[in-house]
Amino acid sequence: MTSTARTPGPFGRALCAMITPFTPAGDLDLEAARRHARGLVADGCDGLVLSGTTGESPTTTDAEKTALLRAVREAVGEDVPLIAGVGSADTRHTVRLARDAEAAGADGLLVVTPYYSRPPQAAVEAHFLRVAEATGIPLVLYDIPGRTGTRIGTDALLRLAEHPRIVAVKDCTYDLLAATKVMARTRLAYYSGCEELNLPLYALGGAGYVSTVANVAPRQVRAVLDAFDAGDTGRAARLNQLALPLVEAVMAGGLPGTVTVKALLDMGPVREPLQPADRGTTDGLRGIYGELLAATD
Repeated sequence: MTSTARTPGPFGRALCAMITPFTPAGDLDLEAARRHARGLVADGCDGLVLSGTTGESPTTTDAEKTALLRAVREAVGEDVPLIAGVGSADTRHTVRLARDAEAAGADGLLVVTPYYSRPPQAAVEAHFLRVAEATGIPLVLYDIPGRTGTRIGTDALLRLAEHPRIVAVKDCTYDLLAATKVMARTRLAYYSGCEELNLPLYALGGAGYVSTVANVAPRQVRAVLDAFDAGDTGRAARLNQLALPLVEAVMAGGLPGTVTVKALLDMGPVREPLQPADRGTTDGLRGIYGELLAATD
């Protein structure tokens, strides 16, 4: 089979939602962050998303977010796209974070829907537009209603797509119909935020993924899209099936992905209120991870 042409996403295809390493005492571990970032890029990640959900953004300070971004930029150089999570429940705070991230070298901003207050759609739109107008770098809208309590409506996305700096969506809605409708009517690049939908969304015209599992299996997650792009859809499906047990264990086993990934990597603690995985869970994760490596190496 032959590959088909597609417009590349603004930040590449394979993006990792990078963890934020901490020391045993719970402080930011910038050297571990540099090592991890370099390793992810060497193993096929086109770009990195910092200070998102997986990066424990709710429990890192503004200064830590900036320090992390600068350290990772130093580690990976200027050619690797870095997207900074700047979401908060407060528009003014989000704008400050966005400006700080731009000054620290971010290539793009991941902006989540304001959470807890559950603003109506007009307020959601106004929030995103305020951030888009506050900086000169592009925005990725983060649509994850399971965490925020508020979805970005299709009509709102169609209007927001008219802004020149709103370029992409990280989609965690599990709604392929809505995503397809928006992709058909806008230039927005759709990135899957749910690993089990990486391949289906890509097949429908998505730009790629922002993956938590890529912290531990970057080559295996990327290989699915590589096979699809090569025109071997059967191989893409097989590779996707091989990765699903790890995806399920990391993302749907009852613990946040941050916890399970850090258990696998042994890369420092999580911050409270999160708690580390217990020994039984960690051993189970390592067993499933080992099976994937054995099947794909």
